[in-house]
Order: sequence, then structure tokens, then C-alpha cells
Amino acid sequence: MKTLRGKKVLITSGGTLEKWDNVRGHTNLSKGAMGCFLAEAALAAGAEVIYLHGYFAKLPASASKMQLMMFEGIEDLGEKIQSIVQASFIDFVIMAAAGSDWIIDKVYDQSGNVLEEKGKMPSDVPPIIHFKKAPKVLGHIKEWSPDTTLIGFKLEATDNVDYLIDRAKLRMDSSNAQFMVANSSKSLYGMDEPHFIVAQEGEVVKVDGKEKTAKKLIEILACTSEG
Repeated sequence: MKTLRGKKVLITSGGTLEKWDNVRGHTNLSKGAMGCFLAEAALAAGAEVIYLHGYFAKLPASASKMQLMMFEGIEDLGEKIQSIVQASFIDFVIMAAAGSDWIIDKVYDQSGNVLEEKGKMPSDVPPIIHFKKAPKVLGHIKEWSPDTTLIGFKLEATDNVDYLIDRAKLRMDSSNAQFMVANSSKSLYGMDEPHFIVAQEGEVVKVDGKEKTAKKLIEILACTSEG
């Protein structure tokens, strides 16, 4: 049986929280179910698991046997990943976290004045929030740790499987990842939606459901690890 014994696996899970002030912010619907399944499967395969989770993400049932670390926004997530992969070699980074596409640039009042107060924005008058594009953390991981095996996730609001897989391949190429797991946005609302594990060499494996996908991905990584 192939295992990940002696390997370090970093799994990111859940959604990012982009704060508007110290009370409010925006996030997404990811609760970290896939990350939990991945962490349990990697642990069962003998790996040392580092579970980097979002503010509202679920924790794995075996969390006490893993190294846990929480992140807030996408920039914080990137900084923590960089710190981890540069402190010691990580064999596999699995980016299952759902990162924000937009982060806060500046916040204005209705008169166009910049609100500098970070404690809590006024509640009586709605603020005007300007966003800016969030950094793409996935694309930097191989720069920080070139020999790490990188696995990303690509979610699209589509039922067109060919389009979904094509988008996953583009993301894989741009980030220099070895695998990309593609899934429809329907998976945010159910546990049994199909996922497609796309390898850099072109092979595509379809798996139904999050838990089965997690187990299959870890199985593939274990086979890759042992050659």
C-alpha cells in the first residue's frame, strides 16, 4: 500500500476574511469541508499534516494530531504559506482554501472623505468601499519552494465539463502546479458533486463527492511520492 509516511503536507482550507474594519468584512461560502477530508486522508496515509484554516473553517476530527494555524485575509494566507514553506521543506501544498478575488483599497464616507478609523465604521451612514484585485497566492508558491508538489483547486460557475477542465489546465500552467482539482460552484451547496483531478501530464480523473475526491487525490499523491 502506498503511503505518505515521512512526508509533510500543507493543506489550506476554508474562506478568506477581508476586513473592512475591526467588526465587519467579506468572505465566501467555503466552510472547509474539502480541507477536512484532505487532512484526514493525508493523516491516515501517514503524513505530517499542517492545516492552515480560515476564520470560519471547520476543523478536522483528528485536528489534535495536526499542526493548526489560522489565517484571515488572502494576504495573510500568502504570508503564512511563504513562511512555512521557506522554514522547512514541505513535500505537498494543497491549496483547497477559497481565496478572495477582491480586497479593500480605501473606504470613504458619503462626502468622499477617506475613513481612517480602523475600529468600527459608522453605522448610521453607509460607507463607499473601493476594492482592488487580490494577489494570486497560488502563482507564488513554486517561487518560494520550487521542489514542492503543488495542488490547486479551480471552481467555475458552469455545467460545461470541457470548459471547466480547460480553465483548470490554464490555472495549472500559470501557477506551475502539478495537479488541479476542478469543480462546479454547485459543490458549495452539496457534498456529492463531481470533481475532476487534472494532472500536469493531461490525465483527468472524475470522482463524485468531496470525501471520495480527497481520498483519491491523496492516493494519487502517495503513488507519485513513491514513484
